Amino acid sequence: MKRRLIRLFFVSVLWSMLTGCGIIDYYFLPPPEDTAQELYEAGREAMAAKKYYEAVEYFSKLKDRYPFSPYTPAGTIALGDAHFLDEDYAEAAAAYEEFETMHPRHEEIPYVLYQLGVSNYKRSESIDKPQDTMYEALETFHVLVANFPDTEYGKEGADYILKCRKRLAEHELFVADFYWRTDQYGAAWKRYMYVLDNFKELPEVQEYANLRAQLAYLEYQKTLSEEERIQIEGSWKLWFRSWL
Repeated sequence: MKRRLIRLFFVSVLWSMLTGCGIIDYYFLPPPEDTAQELYEAGREAMAAKKYYEAVEYFSKLKDRYPFSPYTPAGTIALGDAHFLDEDYAEAAAAYEEFETMHPRHEEIPYVLYQLGVSNYKRSESIDKPQDTMYEALETFHVLVANFPDTEYGKEGADYILKCRKRLAEHELFVADFYWRTDQYGAAWKRYMYVLDNFKELPEVQEYANLRAQLAYLEYQKTLSEEERIQIEGSWKLWFRSWL
């Protein structure tokens, strides 16, 4: 009987120690989650240390766990910035686009539109690839300039519009030159003509396209029947006189 009382005494003391020290909570309960503020501040610290991968993790958790926190809008922009600085432009564009959709009247929209446009501009690898993201960038910069022309981002957006247009023109010339090199003179001529009709603000592009269009047309004529030559000759002469 005495031994049983002693055993019960030690068990009760041990139980008291365990619960008092929180050991059971430590081993059996999940740790408390970071608050929205803690996640945001941790993300900013990672950004300052140029640990962009870690910053992405913190800002992603903030966005997913606390979608209605006052820290989340700034965290979503910072998420885009972290991807952008890490040169992951596709993910950066996705984050900026999400922010624009969720907060269309936010004061940071000019910055977000600018970053979205630049992200898509940088996603376009070279003139020999499809230019879908370049068209997306151009559309974004047009929205930026139309709605925020007097901001620093609106002014820089205007410069990017010209850059986008030049890249698109260079892509068209690349395709036209390919047709020329492969003896597809009719397709080449039409592509050069497209550049002449649609990129009038680029004089160096116009000069090159005009010369190549004339050469392509002369070669194209050799492949036509007399009837086909007569049908297109009138419109070509009218265009050529207007160009001169």
